Order: sequence, then C-alpha cells, then structure tokens
Amino acid sequence: MTVNDHLELSRRRLLGTVGAAGATGLVLGAAGGAATYAATSGAEPGTPLAAVGRATVPFRGAHQAGIVQPLQARGHLVAFDLAPGAGRREAAALMRRWSAAAELLMAGEPVGDGDSGVALDAGPCSLTVTFGFGASFFDRTGLAARRPAQLDPLPAFSSDQLDPKRSNGDLWVQIGADDALVAFHALRVIQREAGAAAKVRWQMNGFNRSPGATAHPMTARNLMGQVDGTGNPKPSEPDFDERVFVPEGGPQPWMAGGSYAVVRRIRMLLDDWEKLPLARQERVIGRRKSDGAPLTGGSETTELDLDKTGPDGKLVIPDNAHARISAPEQNGGAAMLRRPFSFHDGIGADGTPDAGLLFIAWQADPMTGFVPVQRKLDRGDALSPFIRHEASGLYAVPGGPAEGEYVGQRLLEG
Repeated sequence: MTVNDHLELSRRRLLGTVGAAGATGLVLGAAGGAATYAATSGAEPGTPLAAVGRATVPFRGAHQAGIVQPLQARGHLVAFDLAPGAGRREAAALMRRWSAAAELLMAGEPVGDGDSGVALDAGPCSLTVTFGFGASFFDRTGLAARRPAQLDPLPAFSSDQLDPKRSNGDLWVQIGADDALVAFHALRVIQREAGAAAKVRWQMNGFNRSPGATAHPMTARNLMGQVDGTGNPKPSEPDFDERVFVPEGGPQPWMAGGSYAVVRRIRMLLDDWEKLPLARQERVIGRRKSDGAPLTGGSETTELDLDKTGPDGKLVIPDNAHARISAPEQNGGAAMLRRPFSFHDGIGADGTPDAGLLFIAWQADPMTGFVPVQRKLDRGDALSPFIRHEASGLYAVPGGPAEGEYVGQRLLEG
C-alpha cells in the first residue's frame, strides 16, 4: 500500500467514525493523534493525551509549517541530493510521497503498512515537516530558469570554516516536534520515502527547552546561557509578512507565500566562553544574562538605548556588542526570523564540547535579511572569538500546499 493509499484510507476511516463535519478537525486539529493512537496502542478509547501530545500543526495553508510556530523541543535537519540520473519527474514523485507522508505524520497517523511503530502511544506533539530546495536542485531538474536570484551563493565571511560535506544540498528537510521519538519517527519516514530518488547528504540533530519546563512561556536560551531571539520580528507587527514571506506577483510565482531559509551550524567555543566573568559576557552580548534585558535597563522587550553612556563616559552597550551590531536599526531595518535548535554532538579528542547552534533564519530575501547583518557582525562582533561557522546552506522554501497539492507542485508542474 502506498503512502497516498494509506492517507486516503485513514481519511475514510476518520470520516466513517465522526462524520464529514468533524473529520477535518480530527485530522488537522488537536484530537487527531489522540484518536489514532488510542486505537493502535491499546489505550482506552477516549483517553485524552496530555497537552503536549495532542498539539497539532496543520500541514496545509498559505505557508509551510515550521516557520512561525513556537520552537519545538526536538529537531532534525537533513539535506538530500538527487540520485544520479534522477530529474524533474523523479523529483516530483518524491515531493508527492514526502508531502503525503508529512500530512499523515503531522496529523498523528502512522505511515504505510511498514510503519516502524516508534511513535505509537504519542500524539502529533506539534510535529512540523518543512521542505526546501537548494540552488543545485534547479540544475538537476532542468529548472534553472526558475531558480530565484535569492538563491545566489552567500558571500564568504571571515569566521567561516565551512565543511562542504555538511553544507548545501539539492533538497532540505526541517523536522521539529515536542517529543524526541515523534521527531525521530518522522526523520526515519522521510528517509525511507526518499527511496532510490535521493540520498542523504548530511543530517544534524537539535534540541530546545521542553514545553512546560518554565513557569511561563519565555524566549529560549542558547548553550551560552543567553536569552536568544528577543529581537525577532513579531507576527503582530505590520511588516512581519513583508520581512519573512515572499509576496504574490514576484518573478517566481511558485515562491508566493514561501520564505528563504539560511541554515548555519555554529560551533560555540564554550570552554573559552565560560571562563569569562559574568560582567564580561554581558558586555559581549549587550544584554543581561539573567533576563535578556538591555544593559541600558528595562525588561527583555525594552528597546536598546544605543546612545546611553555611563559615569565613565563610555557607551553602556559597547560599540562591538552583539546586540548593538545585529539590531535592525543598525542595519537599515534588515531583519530575519531566527528559529534555531541547539546541538551537542559529544566531546572532541581535545576534550572540548562539539556543541552550539543550528541557526535557521527565515526571510523574504536573504540578500536584504541575513547577508547585511552577517557582514556587519563579521567586521567586529565581540562574540566572534567564541563561535565558529562550520556548515552553511541556503534554501528556497515554497508556500504551503493547497488542498490536493504537494509541496513544490507549482514549481515542478507549472
């Protein structure tokens, strides 16, 4: 039985159980995983899942899932290269399979008769599966004329020590969930459904704080202990969509509602960082470590007072502080939506942790979002001695699929 057959069978079963009026809510709403896994795990029918388990993100919509949703506790990033000889037809079939599988997974459904059962007993757990295309994808599929200018190679930066084997790729998949087994299950399904059409180029694992671990929702902390993400554009801001998503009417209509993801594996030199006194760490960042507030005072959301000086006449937020250099007002309004995962891949032979940030930045155009900010950071960021950029990728992430569509259909069949 194919993924598409299983998807249709699952829908028919749900329709027969709750009626047509409730089926959409069951598949895409919070109850979908609860109903399915109660049936497959031996739990009493109607036994509710905890809030974390039953949280569901719709697969379909104007934008792909995994961009504006809250950070998830577990994540996997994986890039694929199309197999030798595979072209546009094989890529279309692959995206059709992947989309059908992702829709089932995000609804809390097993995928096909060969499902491993890894995620049994759990609900969807806010699972998102997001797909993107690298620059090389367009050459491989004969679609070079439709490659957006925004996929031109990123410039080189002085802090780059990039490993080409862990960079780029024809296709990119981002998986996030609030349960590690649910996320791993999705990763295995995506790899399995690739079949002979594509092979894994690189794969990285990440994590964030688990939902409910703090007394109230908070901006995440990175492995340096710093609150990370305070300056992100907010969906409530009038220019949010303009900054993050590609508008209708552009030169590549298939990208309408989509976004561009810059992905960087940033190693944090934690042993060196942790030797710094707290006050020095705060001056490097320009914010208090305790609550993320600017050194100029207030709370985390207080605007930076970049002109404020102390009794010694020096700037309270140093001129090379990370928060100052990366602030939108210092970069002509350039902004990007950062949605990272932390990573820790063990201890190296020299005894230092291989740990840091899987940096993922979303923007309507990386040449006006990521690039100008990173150029400025590259010229004098006080944080630079404590980080190392080790891998990089840039991907066009098309808008969300409409009913009956697969992700990327407007590119591959347009």
